[in-house]
Amino acid sequence: RIESYSCKMAGDDKHMFKQFCQEGQPHVLEALSPPQTGGISPSRLGKSLGGDEEGPLSDKCSRKTLFYLIATLNESFRPDYDFSAARSHEFSREPSLNWVVNAVNSSLVSALGEDFSSLKPDLWNAVDEEICLSECDIYSYNPDLDSDPFGEDGSLWSFNYFFYNKKLKRIVFFTCRSISGYTYKRADVGSELDMDLEEEIEDDEPSHVGGDWPSMMCT
Repeated sequence: RIESYSCKMAGDDKHMFKQFCQEGQPHVLEALSPPQTGGISPSRLGKSLGGDEEGPLSDKCSRKTLFYLIATLNESFRPDYDFSAARSHEFSREPSLNWVVNAVNSSLVSALGEDFSSLKPDLWNAVDEEICLSECDIYSYNPDLDSDPFGEDGSLWSFNYFFYNKKLKRIVFFTCRSISGYTYKRADVGSELDMDLEEEIEDDEPSHVGGDWPSMMCT
């Protein structure tokens, strides 16, 4: 799922932001967790691609930015989930655009195989046209299992990336999960299914290591 959100606050957003800032001023920096993509902290890399901050500041973001990330999650997953209690340590700032693109591509290739190869250029071109990727700070949401909207049984992997263009005052949210086909057959997910990647497995074929794998799908 790829969605674009404006960061221009109005009405209820302004009220929520005022309440959020009771715990700290908008420009106060909040510590983030190290990024999972690439396994290297941005503070050791210096500037992240498209970022203004150097050194240790790359592992932090302002409370105003944190509010935008939380508000994006709330809007994307409402009414099923409320992320108002999310804390800064559940988010990371990613070190580079290339690493995020490679991480997303690797995940989708693992689920879609060669079918993703033809889709990949159009996908990233569309995202770039909407948000201008080279000007973005990139954040990810990495919650614990209790807070993860994709933490149910059968989930193989998931990712939640925010491409934040401060100049455009816009965030593109890119979220995806892969679940076992065995789990999906028992679950009623209705119209939530975006791509069915189920592979047929012969019932009479013996099971062996490296042989039949559970079917997967990406939603």
